[in-house]
Order: sequence, then C-alpha cells, then structure tokens
Amino acid sequence: MPCLLGVPKEPGKARGIAVAVHGISRNAHEHFCAFAPLANATNWILLAPLFDAGSFPDYQRLGRPGKGERADLALIVALSNLRGRLDLPQRPVYLFGHSGGAQFVHRFAMTHPGHVARYAISAPGWYTFPDDTLDYPYGLARPPTSFGALRPADFLKIPGIVFVGSGDCRDGRTLRRDAVVDAHQGDHRQERAMRWTGAMNARARAMGLVEPLRLKQLEDAAHSFSGLVRRGRLHEHVWKFLTVSGEAVA
Repeated sequence: MPCLLGVPKEPGKARGIAVAVHGISRNAHEHFCAFAPLANATNWILLAPLFDAGSFPDYQRLGRPGKGERADLALIVALSNLRGRLDLPQRPVYLFGHSGGAQFVHRFAMTHPGHVARYAISAPGWYTFPDDTLDYPYGLARPPTSFGALRPADFLKIPGIVFVGSGDCRDGRTLRRDAVVDAHQGDHRQERAMRWTGAMNARARAMGLVEPLRLKQLEDAAHSFSGLVRRGRLHEHVWKFLTVSGEAVA
C-alpha cells in the first residue's frame, strides 16, 4: 500500500504516530501537506496511506468479503513495518479521516480499539451506529466473521471528536441515501453527525462510561477538505485534539 511518510530527524524521540486518511477522491497528498508542517513542528511521525480504488474499493467499510482487500489490515501491516524500520515501540496511534476516510477511521476504531489512542473525523456521509439490532455496517450486529465482535465496552473508551462544516447540509452525489440510513441517521451530514455522536455518548453513559465524543461545527465551511482547512482551520483543530491530551478545541 503506498503511503506518504514524514519522520523527524530523531524518530526514536517522536511523540507518536498520526495517520491521516483521505476521502473517496483519494487525495492523500493534500492531507499530508495539510498536516506535515504541524507534525514537523511538534515532533510527530505522520503517515498518509493511499487506498487505491482497484485494491481497496470498499476501504470506507474496511473491506468486506468479496469487495477487495482489507484496508484495516493493510494499515496495521504498514504501521508494523514502520515501527520495525524505525525501531519504535508498539503503541496506539492517533487517527484522522475526512468523509470516506472518516468512515474508515471510526470503523477501524470500533474493530481495532487497542490500536487507537484518539481519533478525529470530519464529515462522514454515514456511520456505523452502536446499535446491536442493525447489521454491520449500519450497526454492530453480524459483522463479517473475519472482523470479530465489535465490543462497545472497548471502543467507547477511546476519546474522539467529530467535525462538520456549518454549510454541510446539502444532498450531494457522494452522500449515501437509502431507506435505512435516511430513517435512522438523518438527511444530511450535520444531522447524521449529531445523531451518531449522541448515540455513542448515550451508549457510553448507559454502560457507566465517560462520554467519549465531542461534536464541533466549523463555521463558513461546507464539505470539501480544502475548504474546511482554508475556512475552518480543520487541520489545526484536529491536530490540537489529537496531540494535546485533554486540550479543549476552541
């Protein structure tokens, strides 16, 4: 799997590994360029994988049987190889994804919670809800056998944040529309972000856990990654949340 990689001069002293996952336009380079100056200034390793359409057509849903390679396992292998090359310890990573990449990131956290320290997502079109009555990828029931069980007690302990643009309330060609998603999640990305964040936090409270998620709307921005970066300073908000533990996102 091709990746863009930024490494400090002394990798062994890096504060951690941050991963930025592209959307369906597969603009890994744009993601890397947005976060690289921040990673360089704060001594982090930055990895931006490229899930090409030929090998990973279903990467947003991790790669279900018969739908290409497993994107989640490809990332785990890439991280293992990176740690081996740089002689780094095995530690959880910090994930960000936008749109289709945000779908990948929150499902990766649900499926591999031990690999994730924190995650930030922006404007996914739809979500996997912490609902045991809905089949995966709509909910947690009956995920592919190779995925293993999706355990809320594990993934609801991971701190996360959801970003969405104030103008991201339109029905575009890339927004998934079907009867199940529309009825359960809402008509646009803003509504879906609110419902999913609320559902995740409610499930955590019911289990006696601290609410894991925050929701932040970025003013004067719509859906594109470049617009969110340019108008809403998305990359700066993401970096602050991921890399400064406990820091509020203004």
